Amino acid sequence: MLRFLTAGESHGPALVAIVEGIPSGLTLDIKAINKDLERRQMGFGRGGRMKIESDKIEIVSGVRHGQTLGSPIALKVDNKDWENWQERMSIEKGPEPGPVITAPRPGHADLVGILKTDQKDIRNILERASARETAARVAVGAIAKQLLKELGIDVVSHVIQIGSIVSDSGTPPKPEDLSKVDKSPVRCFNDEATEAMVDEIKEAMEKKDTVGGIFEVLVYGVFPGIGGFAQWDERLNANLARALMSIPAIKGVDVGLGMKSAGLLGSKTHDEISYSKERGYFRETNRAGGIEGGMSNGETIVLKAAMKPIPTLGAPLNSVDIKTKKPVLAGRERSDICAVPSAAVIGEAMVAIEIVKAVQKKFGADSIDELKQRCRDYTIKIKGEIEG
Repeated sequence: MLRFLTAGESHGPALVAIVEGIPSGLTLDIKAINKDLERRQMGFGRGGRMKIESDKIEIVSGVRHGQTLGSPIALKVDNKDWENWQERMSIEKGPEPGPVITAPRPGHADLVGILKTDQKDIRNILERASARETAARVAVGAIAKQLLKELGIDVVSHVIQIGSIVSDSGTPPKPEDLSKVDKSPVRCFNDEATEAMVDEIKEAMEKKDTVGGIFEVLVYGVFPGIGGFAQWDERLNANLARALMSIPAIKGVDVGLGMKSAGLLGSKTHDEISYSKERGYFRETNRAGGIEGGMSNGETIVLKAAMKPIPTLGAPLNSVDIKTKKPVLAGRERSDICAVPSAAVIGEAMVAIEIVKAVQKKFGADSIDELKQRCRDYTIKIKGEIEG
């Protein structure tokens, strides 16, 4: 089953990932992986780091002549900014590594990380806690999305809120609409909302503040029965929520109606079941977001994730110096005003990884052809049972 591990610091030489569990015979499109790395860097409101980095994937092992071998895949994304940080982030012992950072930022890992690991320089925490690490995850997720594509499953994301501006795009984007979403500077499917969202970010920029928002991830083509109901850690909704919550600054996840369902009657919350020979079992509504009882139900999986404003502010909040214990303004690092569009692409990656894991748990298989055949057999079996 797919699992991965990332390593690397924000200003270190590179980010790396080791990926296990990708079946043999999957043809990898390197351009598609690099495209997702590029999409992660998109979005109005991104900081100066995006002008320096131009992320490209290097596959070190596990692939031969464009196809996966079934062995671990090693990935590497170089940090171009490493050139400017070689002394401060030197791996070998050398001169003093520049000024020690002692003013933790409210809302960041700075203070708690220092207390947890018994260190004196906040840089030792922020370098790894940085969202820069997610570039490695997006590369892993791009491989997962290519595997899912072979099974007829597509993962799409778009931004539905930035600050106080909420998009009412009506019909959500389909896989074929992804290029239109990506053309929006905030990855919003609604042109009017796009303009208002850009203005919202500009306003935060003028105030030397930051702004958060909400993105939605949709998974098309998932057959019913992925996930499980018998044990807590088999439930697909729980694993997807955990994956999204692992993205820095994500503070909440909704599945389908999510939090709204708490204020509704049951008759307005659940999806009535219908049947026809052409469609089999189906639902006219999708309030459950494609998941019932911890399992996919055959409808589109709909997930929303709320991202808080980034904690590095141009006008820093009050803090306490960890060395002197005296009041200070929080430290500043090069950062973004808004990273919700980028977070949505990371959300695609994390959701794709979890869907692959759930598919593999049900079907196993060591090669992509074997996996595709087992999925086909399963869907034929379900269709036969429905028609019978």
